[in-house]
Amino acid sequence: MTDPRELLTRMFQAAVRAAQPEHCIPAFLPSRPKGRTIVIGAGKASAAMAQAFATHWDGPLEGVVVTRYGYAVPCERLDIIEAAHPVPDEAGERAAQRLFEQVRGLTADDLVICLISGGGSSLLPVPGPGISLADKQAINRALLKSGATIAEMNCVRRHLSGIKGGRLAAACAPARVVNLLISDVPGDQPCDIASGPTVADPSTCADALDIARRYRIDLPDGARRLLESGEGETLKPGDPALARVETHLIATPQLALEAAAAVARDAGVTPVLLGDRIEGEARDVGKVLAGIALQVRAHDQPAPAPCVLLSGGETTVTVRGQGRGGRNVECLLSAAIALDGADQVYGLAGDTDGVDGQEEIAGALITPDTLNRAWAAGMPPRAHLDDNDGHGFFERLGDSLVTGPTLTNVNDFRAFLIL
Repeated sequence: MTDPRELLTRMFQAAVRAAQPEHCIPAFLPSRPKGRTIVIGAGKASAAMAQAFATHWDGPLEGVVVTRYGYAVPCERLDIIEAAHPVPDEAGERAAQRLFEQVRGLTADDLVICLISGGGSSLLPVPGPGISLADKQAINRALLKSGATIAEMNCVRRHLSGIKGGRLAAACAPARVVNLLISDVPGDQPCDIASGPTVADPSTCADALDIARRYRIDLPDGARRLLESGEGETLKPGDPALARVETHLIATPQLALEAAAAVARDAGVTPVLLGDRIEGEARDVGKVLAGIALQVRAHDQPAPAPCVLLSGGETTVTVRGQGRGGRNVECLLSAAIALDGADQVYGLAGDTDGVDGQEEIAGALITPDTLNRAWAAGMPPRAHLDDNDGHGFFERLGDSLVTGPTLTNVNDFRAFLIL
């Protein structure tokens, strides 16, 4: 059989490849309009999406998209701007204003193509009334460390924004708007992908306030006033400003898992898809996945070996230690501890955008001897987990998964191989 680490890596690569814009965009090209065609967008995949769209579009084209630093690609007919992620910066704020300028004064004959992928929330930081960019940065940092789900974080972001929650789409009216989205969120809800700048949002300011209270987010006075007054309310389903908006999901976590499953089958390994929307504390999810792997070893359930347990979604890390966090490495370290060196069990967990947390590292791999190697190196696994130091742990072992910018993003990918 193929080397387990190599097989796991090939499955991860297949998942990433399935979400590449070049493969996804052509099937969703709309008809050409009578007027102008404007492209706008934001996210880790937006530059690659813009490049693919421009390659396949046979008419006039203009526009601007914003992506993460290091994720720009050549695109002759469109402007690509880079900004910060996951904490926004002034470059992102200026880029968001460029998007507004790009769609000003459009007519009903014009077409706006909006290319949105994960990461767009921090790349489009337009503070709502009474809020500064520094306020948004502080709130974002607090949310990232709080343990809130991505849906909860984006609910707060939408209601403190001047561009999210459908506001950018409203600025495009009366033009036709076609959203092409790459989903990185559990459940694939459009309003949660980059906090939904061009789609309706059913959540409310009251919901955002409840989330801030639940996770003890210290809101600046201006942000609290915006939520308590209702002035930060987003555009709701049925709003006439969104009447000419249509939305297409062109890549999702489920499609990525299915691509990995095909690689497993070709290698004679049974894929077991556990779900594309698994959430919760990363260390808890790691324990559960380890438990299922041990059930395979002991009882051939839910499938006999050789099999691979595949899952996606977005876990969270409540950072209490001095480590750098990273939900995939935390999940994997927790799983390794729970497996306790179980024979013939291997694992990989990585973010399909190539960045786990705030690190330029996608994730890591574990093998049956991971714990023994750690102890031999003077690295108590539990101490590293307690310190939220999964990245430090796997770096020292040489087991980090480093891909560089993948130019796409369909969230976390986890594979546990049982031979």
